[in-house]
This record gives sequence, structure tokens and C-alpha cells, in this order.
Amino acid sequence: MSGETIQLAQFASQLRLEDIPAPVIQRAKDSIADTIATIVFGRGLPWSAIIVAYARRMGEGGRSHILGDGEQPVMAPYAALANGALAHAFELDGAVRPSAGTHPGATILTAALALAQERGLSGRALLAAFIAGSEVLIRIGRATKHSNETRGFHAPGTTGPFGAAVACGHLLGFDAECMTNALGIAGSLSSGLVEFARSGTGAMVKRLHFGRAAEGGLLAANLAADSFTGPATVLEGDCGFLKVYCDERDISELTRDLGETWLTSRISMKRYACHTACHTPVQAIVDMKASEGIDSRDIRSIEIKVGQKELRRHDIHDPSDVMIGQYSVPFSVALAIMADARDPRTFRDANVNDPELRSLIKRIRLVPWDTPQPTPIACQVAVTLRDGRLLRLEVNDFKGTPDNPLSAVELRDKVLLLTRDHDAKSIAAIFDRLQHIEDEATLEWICV
Repeated sequence: MSGETIQLAQFASQLRLEDIPAPVIQRAKDSIADTIATIVFGRGLPWSAIIVAYARRMGEGGRSHILGDGEQPVMAPYAALANGALAHAFELDGAVRPSAGTHPGATILTAALALAQERGLSGRALLAAFIAGSEVLIRIGRATKHSNETRGFHAPGTTGPFGAAVACGHLLGFDAECMTNALGIAGSLSSGLVEFARSGTGAMVKRLHFGRAAEGGLLAANLAADSFTGPATVLEGDCGFLKVYCDERDISELTRDLGETWLTSRISMKRYACHTACHTPVQAIVDMKASEGIDSRDIRSIEIKVGQKELRRHDIHDPSDVMIGQYSVPFSVALAIMADARDPRTFRDANVNDPELRSLIKRIRLVPWDTPQPTPIACQVAVTLRDGRLLRLEVNDFKGTPDNPLSAVELRDKVLLLTRDHDAKSIAAIFDRLQHIEDEATLEWICV
């Protein structure tokens, strides 16, 4: 029996678009459109400007676009680096449900699009490559049991190069042996630490992990194309990725139902510019505002029941800046009460030292969920009002997850909201073409 790394390489190298169910293809298209919008919004942030300036300085003369930039294209590795960082520049890019520590859009699409634009490849090729990369990436994420982050690694930075390498290898027409080498090389390019969250400083680096994952996957594929080799047991070996990076692991997840269960369909899309851990509490507040019309002056206290992970990592009451605030459930909930949580500019323009915001954060308390949660991200929110009323709401999921997806209209509205600072007609035209991307001969038109 072939090892798990080889099995994944064989599957990915042989995958064709006609083998993939239509709903999976549509989910991939939606993820591509969603990711492009997050990149365009992310370009306007100061930390993004630093990375883009570096990419332009080093990558001049290529054919791959940094999205939202409106400037001349750059060399593919630098476009992958910049777009990957921009995609995660403001906690807006999609992940998967249930959580596996993977972000297919930010780490896979950004690498594959850069390569496809460089080589003049088709939309059909990009779509198949994105799905191939996602199927491998999400399985690797599930196999980690999220314990790479328990050890202190930032999961997307460690898993992302594998998915990006597979997608780029698929675009380059790799056979199973070459794809195995690409995966083997990608294992030596995994990186990223979560110290930014522990220290409360330096959260800019979190964005870099996604750009480096995309850049690393492209590097792995390019080297494999030139006959550079990597270990064929990079995932499951005694000194392979899962045993080195993860305190817990389930190697069987790497190939479970491979080619039968399509994990690309589990890609989720965010509605709010904050960590996924904050989404169900924010969703609860948004729903309460819509039904009860509450505002911050009405509230005496808020109690939020959450899981242990949220309690351990996201109960932050004194964020030093917005980037740390986006990791904080109390901050995100307070901001959702005071303004429109669906507009990322609400988070971008927030003043963490605003007295009203600080006062509201102090009235929010996180407590452990004392019975089995119906979903890993479920929460119960209890709002006590100054007039004595008690409002309760349980939210098990948020809009944008596979089980509660955005409609086509809602996704289009999100894309247009994120890209509001650009020409709406041009963005709408790009969105419409992305919905039929398999018909596109080339992809140079994906630029803003």
C-alpha cells in the first residue's frame, strides 16, 4: 500500500474538473470570488502597503497582478506573497467548517492565480487546481486535530504550503511522482508562530504567514518541476509534518473517503472582520439588534457561554490595537453593538481607546459552556438590559458556513461592499466572469 503522501499526490495529479460534482465546483467559484474581494479590501491597510512595496521592489517585470493595487504586474512569487498576505490582512478570508486550521483562498488561490497569470493558463485549469489543492489541504488540516496550534504554531502557515504546492503542481501538469516531490518540498517551507496572539503585539506578522504559505507552495512546485526532490513520506513519516508539528494527529484523515467526500464543499466564508471564534457571538448580537433595537446605553451586562478554546484564547478585555481586538470576543461583540458589524470599515476605523467602547467591553463576560455544545462554535448570549429585561439567544452557526451559506445575492453584496472604494461596474463585471471562470481562456483580466 502506498503511503499517505503518495496517495494524496496520485489523487491530486489525476483529478480533472469533469470528475468533480457541480455543487463542489460552485463552492470553489464562490470561494475564489470571496477571496479576491478580501484581497482588494486588504490592499488599503498600512501593513499591506509594506508588503506590497517589498513585492514591487523585488518582483518587477512579471505578469502576475497584486489585486487592488492598480499597478503593473510583478513576478509570480511576489504576487503570491503579496496577495496571500492581503487576503488575510483583515480577518476576512474564508476557512473551513468544522475548523481544520486551513484557509484555502488565502493560501491556495493566491499561489495558483499568480502562476496561472504568469503562464497564461485558463480559468478551467485554475478551478481544477484550486479544488485539487483544497482537497489535500483540508485533509492535512483535519489530520492535525488542530494540535499544531496547541503547540504554538500558526496552523495556516504550516499547512498552507502543501495546498499551494498541489494547486501549482496541478497547473503545471505534474504526474504523481512530481507531485509527491512538491509535497515533500513544501514540508520544509511550513512556518508561523502564534506568539503574536500571546504577547498582544506584532499582529502584522499573522498576515505574513499566509503570504509565505502561498509563496512557499509556488516555490515547491517550481523546484519539483525542475526535478528537485522531497521526502515521499513528508506527512506521515517518523520525522514528517504530523509527528513533528502536532501533539495529536490522525493520519487516517489524510486519505479518508478521498475522491468520494469532497471537502472543498466545507469551505466557509466570513461575514464579519474578526476571528471565526467571534462570529457566532457577533451574529447573536446582530440578530438581537434587528429584533429588539438595543444599543450600548440599554445594556447593563452581557454573559456569553462559549467553548474552552474561545475562553482560553479569545477572552481579551484590553486589546492594544484593532488587530488584537479582532481576536477578542468582547471587543468584537461590543463593536457590533455600536456599529454595523457587516462593514469591515467598522473594525478598520475603530478606536480601541474609545470610552464608550471600553465601558461596554467591561460589561461583557465570557463563561464556559457547561453542557455539550451542539456545534464547536456554538454560543449562548444573555443580555441584561437596564430596564430589567433579559434577552437570550443561542447561535450554533453563522451565515457563510457550508450549512448556512450565503446566497448568490448575499455573496455579490459582500463582494461589492468590500470593494466599495473601487469602480462598482468593473467589480460587478469581474464577479460575473468569475461565476463562469471555466469558460475563460486566460486570467489577466483578474486585476483591480
